[in-house]
Amino acid sequence: MKTYKFHVSGMHCHSCKILIEDYIKEQPDVFSASVNLAKQTLMVEVETQDLPEKLVAEWSKILSPHKYHLSLEKQKGTSEVGPLVYAIPMGLAVLILFFLLQKSGLIDLGFSGGFSPWTAFFIGIIASLSSCLAVVGGLLLSLSAKLSQEVSTARPLVFFHLGRIISFAVLGGILGVVGEVIAINNSVMAVLGIIAASVMLILGINLLNIFHFTKGLQLSLPRKIFDFLTKIERGFFAPIIVGVATFFLPCGFTQSMQFASLSSGSFIGGSAIMGMFALGTFPMLALISFGSFRFAHTKYAQLFFKTAGVVVIGFGLLSLSASLAGLGIIKPLFNF
Repeated sequence: MKTYKFHVSGMHCHSCKILIEDYIKEQPDVFSASVNLAKQTLMVEVETQDLPEKLVAEWSKILSPHKYHLSLEKQKGTSEVGPLVYAIPMGLAVLILFFLLQKSGLIDLGFSGGFSPWTAFFIGIIASLSSCLAVVGGLLLSLSAKLSQEVSTARPLVFFHLGRIISFAVLGGILGVVGEVIAINNSVMAVLGIIAASVMLILGINLLNIFHFTKGLQLSLPRKIFDFLTKIERGFFAPIIVGVATFFLPCGFTQSMQFASLSSGSFIGGSAIMGMFALGTFPMLALISFGSFRFAHTKYAQLFFKTAGVVVIGFGLLSLSASLAGLGIIKPLFNF
């Protein structure tokens, strides 16, 4: 038995960690694979006579389509600078557009008093295009492949999407009720808002892929939850169960909206936030399940991720400032 350490670039969150570990574990003679997000490393136990250089070459062919780069030596981050130069102005332009829509009264992003359903909807759109929902996409592709061999109708996939949207709304509402119970005063609500904003800031920084230590700061549920989902293959209720269970997958976007629902302090508020977030993710997830399409595989993936990171950081900072203003620590930065 041999143990090798490889370096991996292109990871953003625990979803990336799960995907890479699963891909490597499926390879011949691999007994274990463990990814360290903070260190950007992959530890593998193998029983083979192949040199690590050969393993890197073979496994890179598997990981490269998903925009992960495997190497024996730690790579310098120079390749990250180019996309960042374009991502910053593009991200700022998107934020300015949102501000103009807010100013016009067409939408309410809710930055003056916590998260709003519209904020959650825009975050959902960004999330559905990001690799941070790659696990959900992977489950969908797996579910689609299994169903295409067993049934000739798209009904199970419809059940998946309906189950996901409805369960997100209901579970978000429950979080809102929990927030209402524990929120003795507005200060508690503001603290929950700070937590939600912090999760968004960490996620945005991770999307920029500049600092690696922040990737270990994201909350993560037990790996057993994902393993349980991958074992569900048949049964009338299986697609619905998978759709409901995606609420608990380790996605930073979902986690930030869960805290936002908690801080809403009501069933209607929490339900609207999580329901709109799920609706925002629906178009791209529908393309994945019905058409097997993923934006993350295009050559513009790095530019998109970094632009999304700038936008998410902007949302996080505005939400953080609103919560701090609610506590009386600072004055409101914006009055829409």
